[in-house]
Amino acid sequence: MDGIVTDVAVGVKRGSDELLSGSVLNSPNSNMSSMVVTANGNDNKKFKGDDKMDGAPSRVLHIRKLPGEVTETEVIALGLPFGKVTNILMLKGKNQAFLELATEEAAITMVNYYSAVTPHLRNQPIYIQYSNHKELKTDNTLNQRAQAVLQAVTAVQTTNAPMSGTTVSESAVTPAQSPVLRIIIDNMYYPVTLDVLHQIFSKFGAVLKIITFTKNNQFQALLQYGDPVNAQQAKLALDGQNIYNACCTLRIDFSKLVNLNVKYNNDKSRDYTRPDLPSGDGQPALDPAIAAAFAKETSLLGLPVAAVPGTLSPLAIPNAAAAAAAAAAGRVGMPGVSAGGNTVLLVSNLNEEMVTPQSLFTLFGVYGDVQRVKILYNKKDSALIQMADGNQSQLAMSHLNGQKMYGKIIRVTLSKHQTVQLPREGLDDQGLTKDFGNSPLHRFKKPGSKNFQNIFPPSATLHLSNIPPSVAEEDLRTLFANTGGTVKAFKFFQRDHKMALLQMSTVEEAIQALIDLHNYNLGENHHLRVSFSKSTI
Repeated sequence: MDGIVTDVAVGVKRGSDELLSGSVLNSPNSNMSSMVVTANGNDNKKFKGDDKMDGAPSRVLHIRKLPGEVTETEVIALGLPFGKVTNILMLKGKNQAFLELATEEAAITMVNYYSAVTPHLRNQPIYIQYSNHKELKTDNTLNQRAQAVLQAVTAVQTTNAPMSGTTVSESAVTPAQSPVLRIIIDNMYYPVTLDVLHQIFSKFGAVLKIITFTKNNQFQALLQYGDPVNAQQAKLALDGQNIYNACCTLRIDFSKLVNLNVKYNNDKSRDYTRPDLPSGDGQPALDPAIAAAFAKETSLLGLPVAAVPGTLSPLAIPNAAAAAAAAAAGRVGMPGVSAGGNTVLLVSNLNEEMVTPQSLFTLFGVYGDVQRVKILYNKKDSALIQMADGNQSQLAMSHLNGQKMYGKIIRVTLSKHQTVQLPREGLDDQGLTKDFGNSPLHRFKKPGSKNFQNIFPPSATLHLSNIPPSVAEEDLRTLFANTGGTVKAFKFFQRDHKMALLQMSTVEEAIQALIDLHNYNLGENHHLRVSFSKSTI
């Protein structure tokens, strides 16, 4: 369903057909003390008591052309992304409703948003405008169901908890009717960004908000539609599908939340209804010009796009917009440069006292086979890193941008350079450039290597392997504590003592330990292998 329609009938015209039917609301509860409870319930009589203020915004909105079978929950869900909904009046016979928001500002935001994106309920466009009335005055004897629904939604909003044990009618917000989806991505061998999710899920309706995060060492997202029906359709169509061939599998559930509270617009979270939000500390804001430049880019990453049957064509992102999305989020504007061949990363804000080509090779080598590293001679807090292919550079950028290395938050973006140049022969560049092309430490040289299945974001828990029989838990605890962090937990694998999980107290400490101890010689010709783990101890 296409959520974007250009000729929109949302306006600030006042409806002369704002009529009150006999279906009015139950008495307000204590949470909704702002409601005034007056007005009669006769059909075809105008609301009483409010001066008409044509053209002026109001916190009461008049909604028209509703599908006949629509529920209170679905109408309330239209308003939830914009603020607290304080009252509702359904005029079932007329396919209309009144929705009262807590503030006029919220109502203005809602009307402005839906003037750009036509709202749909059950695949039908509906029309929203300001009401003549400044507040919704409703009778307290009828339509108790609507009030019960509103109270249930308010309870869910304030507690963010599932509504277990409430005796609310079938139209109340149960998890299956939430407009918010919880998305987990399994087998994430290629980066999946907020913009990729937006592109995929927009096929099913207007996406209002997205928050991405890493939990239990898995990339997850919460995504909010304007309408629970869109969430239902998206879940039915996309759950279990791969974004790219044989990887990046979507696992989708309804969230217990009915509204997301987004504070910042950046590469981790976005509120499409509030373009004015700040980008937050240390997070790159999304530059609209850059995003637009990349949206126009047609030949992007050469990722194998999943061949998805007809209805699921949304997953077939044209040549994988992952590149555009990740690059836009990384503030890299390179119109006309295909990201497909972009194997070179620019890493900045490095700790120039501590960083070496070897330490960058080890850390970035978790996400691909590093070919060359050059720390810039005139700007030693920056380096160029050449990966084996564009997929690996995307992967490294999406996982390492914003992480801490030697106490500093590093920035990782795509470089405009196509290769990293080695210094001319005989020229001493103080060891700042190193060629790792023939390194025996590349993790992804063998096609089909198990390492492809074990690519995870930086995490406090490390996976250790190739441990010789003579090395005990205490030896490893001491070794890792000597990297400057605290070892919080340790566990050998039951079946195989060559492998273990070791948990540091922070992700930064784990990054440091991996840099220091990957390939560490434990004796008996055993070199320790260290990776990030998706498990916790």
